Amino acid sequence: MAVNELTFEVPEGGVVGFVGPNGSGKSTTIRLLLGLIAPSGGTATVLGESIAHPERYAGRVGALIDSPAFVGSLTGRDNLRSLAALRGLPKERIGEVLKLVGLSGREDDKASTYSLGMKQRLAIAAALLPDPELMVLDEPTNGLDPAGIVEIRELLKSFAMEGRTVVVSSHLLGEIQAMVDYLVMIRFGDLVYSGSLEGLMEQATERVVVAPEFPSDIPRLVEVIEASGWTCHLSHDEVSIDMPAARSADVERAATAAGLTLRMLNPEAETLETVFLRLTGATDAELSEQRRAQRHRDGG
Repeated sequence: MAVNELTFEVPEGGVVGFVGPNGSGKSTTIRLLLGLIAPSGGTATVLGESIAHPERYAGRVGALIDSPAFVGSLTGRDNLRSLAALRGLPKERIGEVLKLVGLSGREDDKASTYSLGMKQRLAIAAALLPDPELMVLDEPTNGLDPAGIVEIRELLKSFAMEGRTVVVSSHLLGEIQAMVDYLVMIRFGDLVYSGSLEGLMEQATERVVVAPEFPSDIPRLVEVIEASGWTCHLSHDEVSIDMPAARSADVERAATAAGLTLRMLNPEAETLETVFLRLTGATDAELSEQRRAQRHRDGG
């Protein structure tokens, strides 16, 4: 079963992240919502219309699903011209979207000469042709260099500021964290989380990692930390303290009062990536074992 009673809503406007380990059903869900495949049960709506009638909302949606495919012997502009003709869209829109995605100056080159990153830009331009209310993008920064990733991130955020809803599926969780307002996380077809990014990150743990100037002072440092009411853990010549990162100055004051000098004081907070791995599984082997166990429970 690809998706199992997967129920969630996303708000209108803003950037929505859609994440989960490989094989969790993200692509299946996207295909269901776009009317590319039919569900075996259940209902869903896109822009207020049932997915049983995708023709009622398809003209208001722009999508990039899987790897973009273009006619290599045609220029970037001509590829978009053919797509615009198929959808009955005005030709004037072509120049606008090429400029938006940063392909001005290369639009008359053959698509076969485009790098993977340029093809991604062209695919996003194709998704923008209908001036959509909803954009659904699967791995939109695939193949881009760091500067290109930042540029596309800011581009998608600008679309959201215009009132569009942008749904982004990506494995680059650092980019998701920097981009989205709302997050949907699934695992093996089941919903793990649906809500604001801020709400999910409230589950993140924080700690302060410290080390004394002299390793021989570690036992005394641990005594000082525990006497202050904090829980700590030893790791080589460092001490990890379970406490809010914003309270790190309290550790320095306590150490100084005890006559200890710290050579390191490092406040740390979990990122979206670490929260994601904690909720979904840390390694492929762990995920495979969990998936096998679930299939056994389901009688598969």
